[in-house]
Amino acid sequence: MNDGDEFIAGKSNIANHMSKVNRVFSILWFAVALNYSITTRASNTDWLINPAPFKARIVQDGVANELVLENGLARRVIRLSPNAATVDLENLTSGEHLLRAVGPEARVTIDGVPFAIGGLEGQPVQNFIKSKWLDDLTTNPNAYHFAGWKEGPIEARMAWQKHPEWLSRDLPWPPSGRHVVLRFMPPLAGPATPSGPVILDENFDCPLKPEWRVLANAGMERASFRNEGKTGEIMAWSAMAVCAEHPWPANAVRVEVFMDSGDDYSDAWGPGLALMIGGRAVPFITNPGSEIFSVNGQTAGTFDRAKPCVLRVRIVGGNAVCEAAQDGKSWQLIGTVPCPTVPTALRVGKVGLDGSGEDAGGDKRVVRCHISRVIWRGAIRAETDSTRTKLSARDDLPEIEVHYEIYDGLPLLSKWLVVRNTTSKTVRVNRFVSEELHFAEPETSTGAAPVHEYPNLWVETDYAFGGNESPYYDNPAVKVTADPDYLTQVNYARRTPCLLRCEPPQMGPDADVAPAGTFESFRAFDLLLDSTERERRTLAQRRMYRTIAPWTAENPLMFHKVNSDPKSIRDAIEQAHEVGFEMIIISFGSGLDLENTDSKYLETYKELAAEARSQGVALGGYSLLASRGAADPKDNTQSQPTTFGKMPCLGSEWGQWYLGQLRHFLGDAGFGVLEHDGSYPGDRCAATNHPGHHGLEDSQWVQWRAITDFYKWCRSTGIFLNIPDWYCLSGGNKCTLGYRETDWSLPRAEQEIIERQNIFDGTWNKTASMGWMFVPLSQYHGGGAAATIEPLKDHLPHYERRLANLLGAGVQACWRGPRLYDSEETKGLVRKWVAFYKLHREVLDGDIIHLRRANGLGWDGWLHVNPQGKEKGLLMVYNPLDTTIHESLSIPLYYSGLTKITAVREQDGQPVSYKIQRDYSIDLPVTIPAFGFNWYVLEEKPGA
Repeated sequence: MNDGDEFIAGKSNIANHMSKVNRVFSILWFAVALNYSITTRASNTDWLINPAPFKARIVQDGVANELVLENGLARRVIRLSPNAATVDLENLTSGEHLLRAVGPEARVTIDGVPFAIGGLEGQPVQNFIKSKWLDDLTTNPNAYHFAGWKEGPIEARMAWQKHPEWLSRDLPWPPSGRHVVLRFMPPLAGPATPSGPVILDENFDCPLKPEWRVLANAGMERASFRNEGKTGEIMAWSAMAVCAEHPWPANAVRVEVFMDSGDDYSDAWGPGLALMIGGRAVPFITNPGSEIFSVNGQTAGTFDRAKPCVLRVRIVGGNAVCEAAQDGKSWQLIGTVPCPTVPTALRVGKVGLDGSGEDAGGDKRVVRCHISRVIWRGAIRAETDSTRTKLSARDDLPEIEVHYEIYDGLPLLSKWLVVRNTTSKTVRVNRFVSEELHFAEPETSTGAAPVHEYPNLWVETDYAFGGNESPYYDNPAVKVTADPDYLTQVNYARRTPCLLRCEPPQMGPDADVAPAGTFESFRAFDLLLDSTERERRTLAQRRMYRTIAPWTAENPLMFHKVNSDPKSIRDAIEQAHEVGFEMIIISFGSGLDLENTDSKYLETYKELAAEARSQGVALGGYSLLASRGAADPKDNTQSQPTTFGKMPCLGSEWGQWYLGQLRHFLGDAGFGVLEHDGSYPGDRCAATNHPGHHGLEDSQWVQWRAITDFYKWCRSTGIFLNIPDWYCLSGGNKCTLGYRETDWSLPRAEQEIIERQNIFDGTWNKTASMGWMFVPLSQYHGGGAAATIEPLKDHLPHYERRLANLLGAGVQACWRGPRLYDSEETKGLVRKWVAFYKLHREVLDGDIIHLRRANGLGWDGWLHVNPQGKEKGLLMVYNPLDTTIHESLSIPLYYSGLTKITAVREQDGQPVSYKIQRDYSIDLPVTIPAFGFNWYVLEEKPGA
């Protein structure tokens, strides 16, 4: 970052030391930004048609002490004092505020201890955020605290060696926008919490005082709160309530209960406390059997039952904030419950299922647990500058940075963490949450809804794997769950999915960070959607991919060669050059072996790759990773289920060799493409003797890093990547568009219609260039002569329909077989369609507007749009019937950018003018021959 490299000081330096001049300047600056957003929102400019006006900017509002990330489309507001926290996330196009509650900016567990990163507490209810509440919110003293910020331009997250010959338009890299870094320091050293005055300290070092009242189920005669002369030692059945109640002292605003589980392994009847609030009991207990805590039955946090615990409740802003700690380490937030009035009493011990202190269950094993001390405290005294300077940030914890990017031209932000080990020891990052959004639920239900509506927000990370080709399935790091702190929601069981967290699934990263080293999390991308309409929502998603993964716009014509001998490859190079194909992939089953270490073998393919490049053709090959074993079984993933039967561990010796061998072969041979099948699907490995990982907990993170570092290396060297899994954000050029391989064994006529269905379905959440299709020129998965196109010259009408399907969609296929043509007539046909694609490449590589899905009963087709190009649209229509279709179609032109009059050419014919109607459509008469297709090019009429 080269714009403002120095961190801007936080907290008191920002809030307390601004001059009057600076305050006036800040107010004016913020007013300009606010006026900009209102003006932009009120204009008729649609960012999906013209993104140019929407520029990212960072504004600091010194009066509210807020940092605003805004681009006229999206707005994220981060309050900076008394700690940093996002307090608003707004879609400026729709005016929708997406958040209902404030949380921490992130979470990190270091050496087994969880920490909140920033965050504000004390919101009275979690249903919505009122601006007047913000000044009363407080900080958790055990959280990382904000220390400053800086900004600069967006930086490339990987190097990209572009192939302009495969791009219909140049896309910027890195994308334009602004990058902001917030710096957080560890909690203060010294007392875990500013103490506040002690109102009452009960050590239980004598018989129970008269202010205490013992409550117990009457079923066990020996049940007591004092055992063998020790007050606070509880004897009870495992499933039984025995506790002591004390009136709440005047002026007390917090309580700390010191306890241990003893030999109590119960859960619902575990020891803890209960607050009496407004005549009802609110239990906050331990569950020793499962080593978790619960507040009002909602579980959270973890603890070691063999060690003492401290439960703490703080009354803040009309809420009771329930926290727990062990060994004097940091506090875990367990839950927050409304506390509109001061509690009337406190119960401690085995308080029971409902906090009544009187219930019991069927488990009559005798257990003992212990309440050793209860301390009530008053309000914390105001901190003075002199007391603050006596405490410094803990030097045994690393510093943490939270990074944000906001992009020009679309409502998109990204976010990630960097842990900087400023300590003198190695620290372990066990877990992290890089994004936490308490979003407003778009739908409520008192019961369990079978289908739930989610907010106008798409969140995705580059921690993507799973063996699928879709971001909807391979997005394991984004979790939407119920919010345990949301006690005033409509759902009776409090299970509304309205808390979004981005974190590694189940476990990890468990990464060690050496002194002066850094750890970087994955990246989360937050796309704010301004519509519930499917086409518009997915157009936004497709724009996002062009922005953050522009290499996916590279769209070369690909030939899958089924032979690997030099003569066959030379024949393929000649054919590809003759018809204008741009890439040859030596296919699976061809005999190519990228794991061959023979230098003569590599030299053969180095010569072939050089010959291909001289003809304008990239040459490369296929390698399989998942669903096969390593050379030695000990190098496979151990003691864990696998996605595809077998999986070599990329942290094993063989796994490290394999990725190194691919780099060696691809780089030294000069290959221009790798098709990497069965990529890493997220499998874990429990081995403790693999050199790349120390155990199960870090095995997924290590393997994901290994595979994505390899893909990023390919991206930096210009090696095109076909990966049938969702690695587009980590350097992959294409994944499968979505098809069933056995469908290519069906009769040819059925393949044609299914192919168009696959294209229609696959281009909702991908651009046409992001996915490949498949054409079996020779037999594939059976089906015999009825399913295959070979000999090509005998099936030219079908071959042409496949070319029209695919190139008419801007979708490249793996044309798999021994040759692209077998006669001059076949050669001419392929050249014709390659020329069609290259002539209209810019609009064909634009977005697809989905008109009608193929069903075999009538016409089907799609409209390509490119509002920034000369050809604004290209309509492709298809006819599966044995009779000609003559029909007038309503063609929606809104996303083409055409507004008044359009000139329409049927194929290469003369233009005909059509007036665009108020709904941005035209009524276009079309003719589609039997078993055929047609296309129409739309341009802006000169002078219109």
